[in-house]
Amino acid sequence: MATRKPLVVGNWKMNLDHREATYFVQKLAWLLRDAHFDYDDCDIALLPPFTSIRSVQVLVDADKLNIRYGAQTVSVTAQGAFTGDVSADMLSALGCTYVLVGHSERRRYYADDDALLVDQVRAVLAAGMTPILCVGEGYEERREGIELDYAVGQVDDITRDLSEEDAAKLIVAYEPVWAIGTGLVATPQSAQDAAAAIRQHFTHIYSAETAQKIRILYGGSVTASNATLLMNEAHDMDGFLVGGASLQAEEFASIIRLTLKAAKKRNSL
Repeated sequence: MATRKPLVVGNWKMNLDHREATYFVQKLAWLLRDAHFDYDDCDIALLPPFTSIRSVQVLVDADKLNIRYGAQTVSVTAQGAFTGDVSADMLSALGCTYVLVGHSERRRYYADDDALLVDQVRAVLAAGMTPILCVGEGYEERREGIELDYAVGQVDDITRDLSEEDAAKLIVAYEPVWAIGTGLVATPQSAQDAAAAIRQHFTHIYSAETAQKIRILYGGSVTASNATLLMNEAHDMDGFLVGGASLQAEEFASIIRLTLKAAKKRNSL
């Protein structure tokens, strides 16, 4: 089995203006420095609102922080008369590493459909960044017992025409919609079942080698109190996409440290 580097991503959604973002990043860096955090063994990323990305970039560059950052969505067009859009090339020019694609809130409130998401993935890859593809079932799919088929189907809908080389660059975030912002969280076994099903799908479509390269995250009411259990028991899961808890520097730093600790324990077995 491949040893994948754990990744913890903070999705700020529509929170933290550019001044608050600067303070947050400084505080997070201080907390991790004081904890002697080993950045070589765990990736950290922040996804601010568009208006805060530049401030994060300036601080990361000036202080040479080992923190990556990215965006919460992206336009499928490169430039032109598209009021309100931000292109992949613009994000790349800001030093972004990651871009969320298909978050449930984008699917629900902005009607981001599969055709759009396919184009977003391609735009992100073409700009040299990494798409974080969000998938996950709602209450109805879970009630019907089709949650795994639903999540895997979402992955297939977006990735079916990707080359194996491009597929290997993806990150998949499994976020059961019923757990986002509700305080509810999937059991470690449910998270593992979903991650294993997604990885098996990539094995079937591409190869075992490619499937083992792809990092799969869990999202949905992740906190410092459940991160260790999820990491310890969901071995196909490689970290977290954190929402509300990523707005509190102390809580987010704890999740990061616990994720790395669990990953090191896993790799030593």
